[in-house]
Amino acid sequence: MRGVQKSIVLSAFTKDEHGSLIPAFEPRQMKREETAVYIAQTLVKDYDGVVVWCSEGNHAIGEEGSSVILFRSGLVPEFD
Repeated sequence: MRGVQKSIVLSAFTKDEHGSLIPAFEPRQMKREETAVYIAQTLVKDYDGVVVWCSEGNHAIGEEGSSVILFRSGLVPEFD
């Protein structure tokens, strides 16, 4: 389908002084699923939670498909 793109995102989280999860850094767009999962696996010892997810859609018009979690470790917020 024309215009459909796959978005792969890596995020990590830490706890603040109140125990709430906060992003450790801005979500990172990744080019390959395998690379994103590998990097996420290397980050698990440094953060309270790490997640990689992907979605497909026509991002130019704001159309986003359902998210599919490729890797999850530790504490991460719930999302679709």
